[in-house]
Amino acid sequence: MKILVMGPPGAGKGSQSAKIVEHYALPSISTGQMFRDAFNNNEPIGIEAMKYIKDGNLVSDDITNEIVRIRLSKHDAEKSFLLDGYPRTVAQAIALDNLLEEMGTKLDAVFNILSSNDVLFERMEQRRVCKQCDATYHLKFKKPLVEGICDKCGGTLYQRQDDTYESVKNRLEIYESKTKPLLDYYDKKGILYQINGMQEFEKVYNDIELVLRDL
Repeated sequence: MKILVMGPPGAGKGSQSAKIVEHYALPSISTGQMFRDAFNNNEPIGIEAMKYIKDGNLVSDDITNEIVRIRLSKHDAEKSFLLDGYPRTVAQAIALDNLLEEMGTKLDAVFNILSSNDVLFERMEQRRVCKQCDATYHLKFKKPLVEGICDKCGGTLYQRQDDTYESVKNRLEIYESKTKPLLDYYDKKGILYQINGMQEFEKVYNDIELVLRDL
Protein backbone atom coordinates (compact mmCIF):
# COMPACT_ATOMS: atom_id res chain seq x y z
CA MET A 1 0.00 0.00 0.00
CA LYS A 2 1.53 3.27 -1.17
CA ILE A 3 -0.64 6.30 -0.54
CA LEU A 4 -0.51 10.10 -0.43
CA VAL A 5 -2.61 12.34 1.84
CA MET A 6 -3.21 15.90 0.60
CA GLY A 7 -5.18 18.94 1.69
CA PRO A 8 -4.68 22.61 2.59
CA PRO A 9 -2.76 23.55 5.76
CA GLY A 10 -4.88 22.74 8.81
CA ALA A 11 -7.26 20.36 7.01
CA GLY A 12 -6.28 17.53 9.34
CA LYS A 13 -4.11 15.50 6.99
CA GLY A 14 -1.43 15.04 9.66
CA SER A 15 -3.87 13.62 12.23
CA GLN A 16 -5.55 11.37 9.65
CA SER A 17 -2.17 10.21 8.39
CA ALA A 18 -1.10 9.31 11.93
CA LYS A 19 -4.16 7.09 12.40
CA ILE A 20 -3.68 5.38 9.02
CA VAL A 21 -0.02 4.75 9.84
CA GLU A 22 -0.92 3.28 13.23
CA HIS A 23 -3.74 1.07 11.91
CA TYR A 24 -1.89 -0.31 8.90
CA ALA A 25 1.65 -0.18 10.34
CA LEU A 26 2.89 1.93 7.41
CA PRO A 27 6.16 3.87 7.36
CA SER A 28 5.23 7.57 7.58
CA ILE A 29 7.08 9.93 5.28
CA SER A 30 6.34 13.50 6.34
CA THR A 31 8.60 16.07 4.73
CA GLY A 32 7.62 18.67 7.33
CA GLN A 33 8.66 16.41 10.20
CA MET A 34 11.85 15.34 8.43
CA PHE A 35 12.84 18.97 7.89
CA ARG A 36 12.08 19.86 11.53
CA ASP A 37 14.10 16.88 12.75
CA ALA A 38 17.00 17.83 10.47
CA PHE A 39 16.83 21.42 11.74
CA ASN A 40 16.77 20.31 15.40
CA ASN A 41 19.79 18.08 14.67
CA ASN A 42 21.57 21.09 13.13
CA GLU A 43 21.83 19.36 9.75
CA PRO A 44 22.50 21.64 6.74
CA ILE A 45 19.43 20.45 4.79
CA GLY A 46 17.21 21.24 7.80
CA ILE A 47 18.73 24.68 8.35
CA GLU A 48 18.25 25.55 4.67
CA ALA A 49 14.67 24.23 4.64
CA MET A 50 13.69 26.23 7.73
CA LYS A 51 14.53 29.47 5.90
CA TYR A 52 11.52 28.72 3.68
CA ILE A 53 9.23 27.14 6.29
CA LYS A 54 9.35 29.95 8.87
CA ASP A 55 7.79 32.34 6.33
CA GLY A 56 5.18 29.83 5.18
CA ASN A 57 6.88 29.23 1.84
CA LEU A 58 7.41 25.90 0.09
CA VAL A 59 10.89 24.42 0.41
CA SER A 60 12.64 24.30 -2.97
CA ASP A 61 12.00 21.24 -5.13
CA ASP A 62 15.65 20.19 -5.16
CA ILE A 63 15.89 20.06 -1.37
CA THR A 64 12.50 18.38 -0.94
CA ASN A 65 13.04 15.77 -3.66
CA GLU A 66 16.40 14.85 -2.17
CA ILE A 67 15.16 14.29 1.37
CA VAL A 68 12.31 12.11 0.03
CA ARG A 69 14.68 10.15 -2.21
CA ILE A 70 16.88 9.38 0.79
CA ARG A 71 13.89 8.25 2.86
CA LEU A 72 12.35 6.07 0.15
CA SER A 73 15.67 4.30 -0.36
CA LYS A 74 15.41 2.77 3.12
CA HIS A 75 14.38 -0.87 3.44
CA ASP A 76 11.13 -0.28 5.35
CA ALA A 77 9.65 1.78 2.48
CA GLU A 78 10.07 -0.88 -0.21
CA LYS A 79 6.52 -2.29 -0.02
CA SER A 80 4.40 0.29 1.79
CA PHE A 81 4.46 3.92 2.86
CA LEU A 82 2.30 6.97 3.47
CA LEU A 83 3.37 10.36 2.12
CA ASP A 84 2.28 13.44 4.09
CA GLY A 85 3.17 16.88 2.73
CA TYR A 86 4.85 15.71 -0.46
CA PRO A 87 4.53 16.27 -3.36
CA ARG A 88 3.19 19.85 -3.22
CA THR A 89 3.80 20.87 -6.82
CA VAL A 90 3.34 19.13 -10.17
CA ALA A 91 7.11 19.24 -10.67
CA GLN A 92 7.56 17.33 -7.40
CA ALA A 93 4.85 14.85 -8.45
CA ILE A 94 6.68 14.14 -11.69
CA ALA A 95 9.95 13.69 -9.78
CA LEU A 96 8.18 11.29 -7.42
CA ASP A 97 6.69 9.30 -10.32
CA ASN A 98 10.15 8.97 -11.86
CA LEU A 99 11.63 7.84 -8.54
CA LEU A 100 8.88 5.28 -7.97
CA GLU A 101 9.26 4.01 -11.52
CA GLU A 102 12.94 3.41 -10.82
CA MET A 103 11.81 1.41 -7.77
CA GLY A 104 9.38 -0.57 -9.93
CA THR A 105 6.26 0.72 -8.19
CA LYS A 106 3.67 3.54 -8.15
CA LEU A 107 1.12 5.28 -5.89
CA ASP A 108 -2.08 3.34 -5.17
CA ALA A 109 -4.27 6.20 -3.94
CA VAL A 110 -4.24 9.95 -3.28
CA PHE A 111 -6.62 11.37 -0.65
CA ASN A 112 -7.49 15.07 -0.71
CA ILE A 113 -9.05 16.33 2.55
CA LEU A 114 -11.33 19.32 1.92
CA SER A 115 -12.05 22.18 4.36
CA SER A 116 -13.12 25.85 4.30
CA ASN A 117 -10.59 28.65 4.79
CA ASP A 118 -12.42 30.00 7.88
CA VAL A 119 -12.06 26.65 9.63
CA LEU A 120 -8.46 26.33 8.52
CA PHE A 121 -7.47 29.70 9.99
CA GLU A 122 -9.03 28.83 13.34
CA ARG A 123 -7.42 25.40 13.47
CA MET A 124 -3.97 26.70 12.65
CA GLU A 125 -3.88 29.82 14.82
CA GLN A 126 -5.17 27.92 17.85
CA ARG A 127 -2.85 24.93 17.38
CA ARG A 128 -0.07 24.28 19.88
CA VAL A 129 2.62 21.60 19.62
CA CYS A 130 4.81 19.93 22.27
CA LYS A 131 8.51 20.75 21.89
CA GLN A 132 9.51 17.30 23.13
CA CYS A 133 7.09 14.74 21.63
CA ASP A 134 5.30 16.77 18.89
CA ALA A 135 1.85 16.01 20.38
CA THR A 136 -0.74 18.45 19.01
CA TYR A 137 -3.33 20.46 20.96
CA HIS A 138 -5.98 23.08 20.19
CA LEU A 139 -6.71 25.97 22.55
CA LYS A 140 -10.45 25.62 21.93
CA PHE A 141 -11.18 22.00 21.03
CA LYS A 142 -8.30 20.00 22.55
CA LYS A 143 -6.91 21.90 25.52
CA PRO A 144 -4.09 20.43 27.63
CA LEU A 145 -4.96 19.62 31.25
CA VAL A 146 -2.43 22.22 32.39
CA GLU A 147 -2.07 25.37 30.28
CA GLY A 148 1.11 25.31 28.20
CA ILE A 149 2.09 21.79 29.31
CA CYS A 150 1.85 18.56 27.31
CA ASP A 151 -0.42 15.90 28.84
CA LYS A 152 1.74 13.07 27.49
CA CYS A 153 5.28 14.01 28.44
CA GLY A 154 5.15 17.27 30.39
CA GLY A 155 6.94 19.17 27.63
CA THR A 156 6.37 22.84 26.84
CA LEU A 157 3.73 23.71 24.24
CA TYR A 158 4.49 26.33 21.59
CA GLN A 159 3.04 27.85 18.44
CA ARG A 160 4.93 26.82 15.35
CA GLN A 161 6.31 29.67 13.23
CA ASP A 162 4.20 28.54 10.28
CA ASP A 163 0.96 28.65 12.33
CA THR A 164 0.84 32.44 12.78
CA TYR A 165 -1.87 34.37 10.90
CA GLU A 166 0.40 35.83 8.22
CA SER A 167 2.18 32.54 7.66
CA VAL A 168 -1.11 30.63 7.40
CA LYS A 169 -2.44 33.23 4.95
CA ASN A 170 0.68 32.85 2.83
CA ARG A 171 0.53 29.05 2.98
CA LEU A 172 -3.09 29.00 1.82
CA GLU A 173 -2.29 31.32 -1.09
CA ILE A 174 0.60 29.06 -2.10
CA TYR A 175 -1.65 26.01 -1.81
CA GLU A 176 -4.24 27.56 -4.10
CA SER A 177 -1.69 28.50 -6.77
CA LYS A 178 0.79 25.62 -6.69
CA THR A 179 -0.66 22.59 -4.93
CA LYS A 180 -4.21 22.50 -6.29
CA PRO A 181 -3.00 21.68 -9.84
CA LEU A 182 -1.87 18.37 -8.34
CA LEU A 183 -5.53 17.41 -7.97
CA ASP A 184 -5.97 17.48 -11.74
CA TYR A 185 -2.70 15.60 -12.17
CA TYR A 186 -3.79 12.72 -9.94
CA ASP A 187 -7.42 12.83 -11.05
CA LYS A 188 -6.28 12.10 -14.61
CA LYS A 189 -4.42 9.08 -13.27
CA GLY A 190 -7.66 7.83 -11.70
CA ILE A 191 -6.27 7.56 -8.16
CA LEU A 192 -7.68 10.74 -6.55
CA TYR A 193 -10.28 10.45 -3.75
CA GLN A 194 -11.94 13.61 -2.38
CA ILE A 195 -12.67 13.45 1.37
CA ASN A 196 -14.92 15.86 3.33
CA GLY A 197 -12.68 17.18 6.11
CA MET A 198 -15.46 19.26 7.70
CA GLN A 199 -16.84 16.16 9.47
CA GLU A 200 -15.89 14.76 12.85
CA PHE A 201 -12.45 13.16 12.93
CA GLU A 202 -13.72 9.57 13.03
CA LYS A 203 -16.12 10.13 10.13
CA VAL A 204 -13.29 11.54 8.01
CA TYR A 205 -11.18 8.49 8.83
CA ASN A 206 -14.03 6.10 8.07
CA ASP A 207 -14.41 7.64 4.60
CA ILE A 208 -10.70 7.06 3.97
CA GLU A 209 -10.92 3.54 5.39
CA LEU A 210 -13.65 2.60 2.90
CA VAL A 211 -11.20 3.24 0.07
CA LEU A 212 -8.21 1.59 1.77
CA ARG A 213 -10.11 -1.67 2.25
CA ASP A 214 -10.33 -2.13 -1.50
CA LEU A 215 -6.68 -1.42 -2.33
